[in-house]
Amino acid sequence: MNQTTLIVVAVVVIVAVLVITGLIWSRRRRFEHLRDRFGPEYEHAIAHEGGRAKAEAELAKREKRVSKLDIRPLEPAARLNFIDRWKEVQAQFVDDPARAVASADALLGEVMTARGYPVSDFDQRAGDISVDHPEVVKHYRAGHDIALRHAQGQASTEDLRQAMIHYRALFDELVNETDAPAVERETEAAH
Repeated sequence: MNQTTLIVVAVVVIVAVLVITGLIWSRRRRFEHLRDRFGPEYEHAIAHEGGRAKAEAELAKREKRVSKLDIRPLEPAARLNFIDRWKEVQAQFVDDPARAVASADALLGEVMTARGYPVSDFDQRAGDISVDHPEVVKHYRAGHDIALRHAQGQASTEDLRQAMIHYRALFDELVNETDAPAVERETEAAH
């Protein structure tokens, strides 16, 4: 080989190494960002989607979708109204646990709508909520699963009580958040 050929080969190898390193670095940053943003939801997505690449694509899609929504805190009067209505739902549990769980689910839908989340179907709602509330979306899923089991006659009163506890975790998070989602605040503080 002559010297010119060696230089060309060396340049091509260096460029290839730089491109590969850039791709690895970019993928790692994406992984770290999604894992940090979604927390336990990241692992749930991997299990649900059947692999890391598909999960990361789904989480990125959720993130992009929610970034286009007008998510906002509740007005003080609406917040107090929802809190009062939640107390009524909890009191209803004593006399009619099944109806209370259904009412809790419906009330959560109203809170989500008031906050700016679309409420088309459960999977979409859970996915949207997971972007800003990854720690509590598992409670929403668990409560919903119990409600579905109850509809099939497979849930006890104790199960319904657990559904109310799960729903309460998400309700508290959505109703008591008075400004930008926590992840957004943390991101802004870091810059």
